[in-house]
Amino acid sequence: MIKKNNSLICDEMSLKIVSSTEKIAQTIGAEQVTVRSILKDLDITNRVFYNRFHNIEEVLNIVYQKTILKIRESLAAKYDPDKDFFSQVVDIVVKTLLLSYEVKMNFSRYVFENDSVSCENYEWWKNEIIKLIEYGKKNGYLKEIDSNVMSYAVWCFIRGYNADAIGRQLPKDEAVENFKYCFGILLDGMKK
Repeated sequence: MIKKNNSLICDEMSLKIVSSTEKIAQTIGAEQVTVRSILKDLDITNRVFYNRFHNIEEVLNIVYQKTILKIRESLAAKYDPDKDFFSQVVDIVVKTLLLSYEVKMNFSRYVFENDSVSCENYEWWKNEIIKLIEYGKKNGYLKEIDSNVMSYAVWCFIRGYNADAIGRQLPKDEAVENFKYCFGILLDGMKK
């Protein structure tokens, strides 16, 4: 996962630095992580850190990429044709919301800030949501809707709800119940 310039060291200590950064970000927030906090956590010197990374943003970007991959995996699920399509969609989307809570509210803000400027991440989500909509249309669950436009609306709904719930620090159970209710209404409007 760690891709680096050849002049920097990539070893077990590099992985420890990334893990420490992730732990600190989840505890106090990504914007509060400093090289000094990592040095203190691992009891290492500046030289050990800077032989492996150019700056803290480089490490935070690695943590961000790991987090995004984990959240993406939650959406790329297989659908069981013998089960209710809409229940499966709600379960998948709720799992994405819960993963955001698992990486802690403070770090999720960093993920959302970086996510909003990443065209690659937006395109990935949009394409996965289009696949889901096309699957629903093909199997007769959804009415004829513009998959491209609807994928954007669904992405905005999920991302916006998640960012707001985390930003306002809603308790996880309350956020999930409210989300399921509202997302269910959105899905009802798409049913065939």
